Amino acid sequence: MIEKINLNNILFLDIETVPEYHNYRGLDSETQQLWEQKTQYQRKDEVSAEDFYERAGIWAEFGKIITISVGYFVNKGDIRNFRVTSFWGEEKKILNDFSNLLNTHFNGAQHVLCGHNAKEFDIPFIARRMIINGIALPNKLNLFGKKPWEVPHLDTLELWKFGDYKHFTSLKLLTKVLGIPSPKDDIDGSEVAHVFYVENDIDRIITYCEKDVIAVAQIFLRLRREDLLVEDEIIHV
Repeated sequence: MIEKINLNNILFLDIETVPEYHNYRGLDSETQQLWEQKTQYQRKDEVSAEDFYERAGIWAEFGKIITISVGYFVNKGDIRNFRVTSFWGEEKKILNDFSNLLNTHFNGAQHVLCGHNAKEFDIPFIARRMIINGIALPNKLNLFGKKPWEVPHLDTLELWKFGDYKHFTSLKLLTKVLGIPSPKDDIDGSEVAHVFYVENDIDRIITYCEKDVIAVAQIFLRLRREDLLVEDEIIHV
């Protein structure tokens, strides 16, 4: 089935998120209480809500998006290119820019979005933050009333599950077993908040996010038994 999809119609994506505030003390008292209630079952007894706040970027209600990276194929005849770009800055600008991309270039019935665990994390997170920021959902993210087979999203994690829904495989592990260069050669997701708030190095985070997008595209190619991208085919725009 995936062999029949035109690669030029897929938008590969990845997001990086952090807690909405640098630390727990940035929250008002009501939000602190809500955070404590939200995480009571995730936290071990000895871990306080304040200490657990470093993980707030996992939840759209308590986190924010600091970059969205996307990649797409531009194939003409025997020439194959994969173009990668990123949106960053204030969250509302990131979301508006991403929405404009979808509405302008990936709004057709043939277009689909693809990420790793994107159905469970990236896409719902983006949609929730758009609503929080008062941004209209683009058609590709507005899933209200759509049947499962009408949802225009692909997920390399889901494709790798082959129906085994209790199985989770990280992007790092999947690239390893499929012989794809690891995108986790600098930082990983647990370090993004520190790099953002303490090191103030958004360029490093963007590079990391774009590597994840490239890795997802490479996984998709391997699932189709096609040649992996080589460095000359990847264009950063």
